[in-house]
Amino acid sequence: MNLARLRPEFAQLCLLLAVLFNSACAVPLAPGYKITKETRNIEFVPDSPARLEIHLSFTVQNSGTTPLSFIDIDFPEEHAFGRKNLRAQLDGREVKLEELPEEYRPDHPNTLRIAFDSTWARGQTHQLAFNYLLSSPEDSGSRITMSAEAFHLGPQGWTALPQPPNHLLAPYPRRPDKTTYSVRVPSGFVVLARGKLVSKKRQGDETEFLFQLRRTDLAPFAVAGHYIETPFRVTAGTVIFWTLHPLRGNPGPGPERIAAAWATLQTVFGPLDVRGHALHVVESPSLRSRILGESVPAVASFPGGALVNEDTLALGLESDEFVRRVSHALAHNWFSDQMYPTGAAALAMREGIPEYATIVIDESTGGSQARQLRILGYLRLYDDAAKQAQEKPLGVTVLTDSPQQRAIALAKAPLMYVALEDTCGETPVRNGLKGLVILLRGQQVGFDDMRAAIEQTCGKDLGEFFRSWLYSKGLPANFRGRYDQRQSADK
Repeated sequence: MNLARLRPEFAQLCLLLAVLFNSACAVPLAPGYKITKETRNIEFVPDSPARLEIHLSFTVQNSGTTPLSFIDIDFPEEHAFGRKNLRAQLDGREVKLEELPEEYRPDHPNTLRIAFDSTWARGQTHQLAFNYLLSSPEDSGSRITMSAEAFHLGPQGWTALPQPPNHLLAPYPRRPDKTTYSVRVPSGFVVLARGKLVSKKRQGDETEFLFQLRRTDLAPFAVAGHYIETPFRVTAGTVIFWTLHPLRGNPGPGPERIAAAWATLQTVFGPLDVRGHALHVVESPSLRSRILGESVPAVASFPGGALVNEDTLALGLESDEFVRRVSHALAHNWFSDQMYPTGAAALAMREGIPEYATIVIDESTGGSQARQLRILGYLRLYDDAAKQAQEKPLGVTVLTDSPQQRAIALAKAPLMYVALEDTCGETPVRNGLKGLVILLRGQQVGFDDMRAAIEQTCGKDLGEFFRSWLYSKGLPANFRGRYDQRQSADK
C-alpha cells in the first residue's frame, strides 16, 4: 500500500519517525508518558432507570523528554452517554477536574485537565482513578442502550482516555501489553465482550466476568442481558439469537441467509478476530436508529454480531427486510469498528459502504441478476428522495443534515461503489477496501485514504471519479444511462 498517497501531508514525517524509532526506539523524542497498568470495571445496576457504573484506573509514567505540569483526559460526552457524577483521584486523593484553556475547548469539548501540585518529573509514576455513571439518553442512537433486562455498550466513546501533551511529536499513550476489565451483572445474565475470558465469579446476586485485552486488540465493548439463547446451526455456520422472549413462528431461511451474509463479508473484506464467538443476533429493547431522528425498525452492529429492537424482530426472521437490515448492520463490523470514518466521510463511508455490502451479499447468493435488482432499487430510492428535497453533494452531506437530504445521500452512496466496480472491476474495488481495513485498523479514515487504497488495486487515477461523485449533484449521465438501459431491457 502506498503510504505517501494515504497520508500525503504526513508522509515525509512518518518516514523520518520510522527511521528514528527503528534506530533508537528507547530514546524519547518529545514530552510524553506511557500507561504501565490499566483496569476498567463496568457494573450494571438494573434500577429504574437502569445505569452503568464505570470505574477506571491508570498507572502512568513520565517517559518523555521534559517534566509535565498537568495531564488531560477525554471523557464520554455528557449528552450522548448520560454521563453523571464524574469523580477523579490522583494518587489516592480526590482532585478537581479543570476546563481546558478557552482556545482549546472548541476542538476538545469533552476533555478536562488535572493539574499537578508539583511538577511530574521524568521517570515518576502517578495513579489515576475515575468514576462516573452512564445512562441511555433518548437520542443516544446505538452507542449505548439500556433497560432493566439488558444493556449494550459499544466500543467507542464510553471510556476515559488520557491524552498526549500538546506537542507535534508527542506519542499517544497506548494501552499496556495486557489490560484487564470486568463486567459485573445480575446472576443469570449472559455476556459477550471483547478479549479473552479469564474468569467468571458469582458473588451473591451478581456475577463478575473478567476479560483480558492484548495491546493489538481494538477497544472493549459489552453486550449483556437476561436472554434466552436460540442457536441455528446451518450450512454456512452457526447463528445464535439472544432474545428476551422465546422466538415465535417459523424462521424459514432467515438464519441461513444471515450466516451466508456473514461468510461473504469475511471473504470479501477480511476475517474478524472475534475470539471464537459464533455470530450473534441480540435483542436490544431500547435500541434506536444509528442515524438521529429516524424511527424505523432499528438495527446496529457490535463486534461479532448485530443488535435488533422489537420492531425489527416483528418483521419476522424469514422476511427479506429483516435479513437485509441485519446484513447491513453486520457490515458495520468492518466499517465502524475496524476503522472509523471521519466526520466528512461518515455518511458516504460508514453508512454507504455497508449499503454497498448488501449488493455484494445479494450477488454472492443470487448472481448478477440479484446485483442488478439491488442497484435498481437504490436508483428508485434516489429518484424518490430527490423529489422531496434539494440535494447536497454526497461528500458534504453529514449525519446531522435533514432526513430528506440524508435519504438522497444514503441512496447515492452505494451507487458510487457500484460505479467504482464498473470503472475498476469488482475484485480491485473489494480488495482495495479490504486493504484499507487491514492497513488502517483502529484508525480514522477519510476519502483520500479510500481513494488511495482503491487506486493501488485498480491501477488508475481516480481523482476525477471521486470529484464527480462526491462534489457534484445528481448522478453521472453515463452511469444512469447504463443502468436505465438495462432497466428498459428488463421491462
